[in-house]
Amino acid sequence: MLLAGIDEVGRGCLAGPVMAAAVILDPDRPISGLTDSKKLSPARRSELSALIKTSALSWSIARVEASEIDRINIFQASLLAMERAYTSLSVVPERVVVDGSRYPNLNCPGEAIIKGDLLIPAISAASIIAKVARDQEIALLDALYPGYEFAQHKGYPTQLHKQKIQLLGLMPFHRRSFAPIKNWHTTQTD
Repeated sequence: MLLAGIDEVGRGCLAGPVMAAAVILDPDRPISGLTDSKKLSPARRSELSALIKTSALSWSIARVEASEIDRINIFQASLLAMERAYTSLSVVPERVVVDGSRYPNLNCPGEAIIKGDLLIPAISAASIIAKVARDQEIALLDALYPGYEFAQHKGYPTQLHKQKIQLLGLMPFHRRSFAPIKNWHTTQTD
């Protein structure tokens, strides 16, 4: 059976897109060491991401931008990113498994599995390539906007990131619907 695993990354960030990946692993080419991307070092994630991309039957990465997140909310944006990743696969799976508690609107049988990125290799693979892709994008933001220190906080709501926003202001890729930005944005425009 052709099984696609889907996972998203970047839900809790204050900046950048939420990204999702879909992966159909080749059953004849198993990959050792697949697990939740957060449990791997950045170097190991990069190694596995490259291996997944060369070994998988199909893979895709999709995104929902900050402006879309602000318009439809992060929960809906996460599901939309998963739907986009699924529809971008070059091979149609027979079943889909998704990390989390909600199954996106897909025209394929499947299920959502809590902690699926730890349990199902295809979801682990999706977790890894989504995380590597988003981290690469955040590294680019760090190069383009060095004052924000994106390489350190990856867009997450750390104290450093919040300080940099207050000092340097909001950029178009910041999620204005997220607290504390929403509160600062309201205060700044009143």
